[in-house]
Amino acid sequence: MRALVTGVTGQDGSYLAELLLSKGYEVHGIIRRASSFNTTRLDHVYEDPHKPGTRLFLHYGDLSSGEQLTNLIYNIRPRKSTILEHRAM
Repeated sequence: MRALVTGVTGQDGSYLAELLLSKGYEVHGIIRRASSFNTTRLDHVYEDPHKPGTRLFLHYGDLSSGEQLTNLIYNIRPRKSTILEHRAM
């Protein structure tokens, strides 16, 4: 199962990512390129994406760009049981 979470570095998004990881999901999080790469809330679950078995992946994205979002969703290849969750405010 896969989940796509926007605002994954924020409070709600990071809690949701942690919960989904604990339930066995592969979690893809969108972060803004304009903001600093602040993963403090995810440091305890973040691993090198090239390491086998990694289930948390961070992607740069802009919610105001439909094309970018479409490309992300296409590249993540969501399955039937995918969760798309918007957690940015």
